[in-house]
Amino acid sequence: ARRATVEHAKDFANRKREQVRRLFSQFDGEEPVIVAPFDAELFGHWWYEGPLFIEELFRELNGDDIVVPSTPSEVINSMDQAQVVTPNTSTWGANGYNEVWLNGRNDWIYRHLDEGSRRMIELARKFERTDDALRIRALNQMARELLLAQSSDWAFIITTNTTVEYAVNRTKTHIDRLLRLYGEIESNSIDESRLKTLEWIDSIFPHIDFRVYAKQVG
Repeated sequence: ARRATVEHAKDFANRKREQVRRLFSQFDGEEPVIVAPFDAELFGHWWYEGPLFIEELFRELNGDDIVVPSTPSEVINSMDQAQVVTPNTSTWGANGYNEVWLNGRNDWIYRHLDEGSRRMIELARKFERTDDALRIRALNQMARELLLAQSSDWAFIITTNTTVEYAVNRTKTHIDRLLRLYGEIESNSIDESRLKTLEWIDSIFPHIDFRVYAKQVG
């Protein structure tokens, strides 16, 4: 498998070199930029050798004078001017649009996500300058619950009809937790014991800062 992965990485690099040469001639000598986004699930989850492929690809391109790996920031900083484009709406889902995540089976989710987002923005603006430690913890947990509710996995699972009950329960649970935290924060009656339990159950994003929502449009 490792040998095949090395060959795949070399083949991919060669194809990118060919693409650069072709685009270079078409762009009248302007250096082309190839954007290479990958679904993170390919690296270890759906494709066991995925991390090895990335490693071998960068080994292959190390010192290359045709294809130079760069970050978006590096590319922008190296350009005098850049063309601004608006990408068309598209996904990797069926038919390339949003129907997997928005259809008659899962559309009920979005009014709750919208309401949760509005309440998060409201409190983030209201308490942006608070120095109350307990309130800050509750606001940060509220942000975690919103992000967890917004996971696209839940709508996807409902559409694919796999563990539908689980996906529905996860969506409702995170929204319920968010709304209860909202009420406690607004009424200045935060249940610290319950908050501590939520912080343990939903402990993702340990460095989250609710204040980012104060700058959101909504």
